[in-house]
Amino acid sequence: MAEDDEGGSGDTEERGRSRRGAANNALSGRDAVREAREQLAELIGRPVEQVLAMERDEEGWQVTVQVVELERIPNSTDVLGCYRVDVDSGGEVVGYRRLRRYGRSQADED
Repeated sequence: MAEDDEGGSGDTEERGRSRRGAANNALSGRDAVREAREQLAELIGRPVEQVLAMERDEEGWQVTVQVVELERIPNSTDVLGCYRVDVDSGGEVVGYRRLRRYGRSQADED
């Protein structure tokens, strides 16, 4: 059983290295978005529908995404969630927070 655990963690580490590239330890914006999408979907059990923003900060990246939280018919009445996802410089999601929840047909207040 211990051998399986070691093999599994090695796969995860290797996957992380291949995503970032072995020679370059800096996480690009594109990679941060990719990691945010994949890891948030795993954490909340819903796919990310759209990326709304990304911004580098002193710890890594903040990626803002939109998720369909409740599907309805017609889809113009779906309930969406806007999430901020914090991704560290190694490509790991270190936190996330739902910023707001709203109907798909609701206009932006910006």
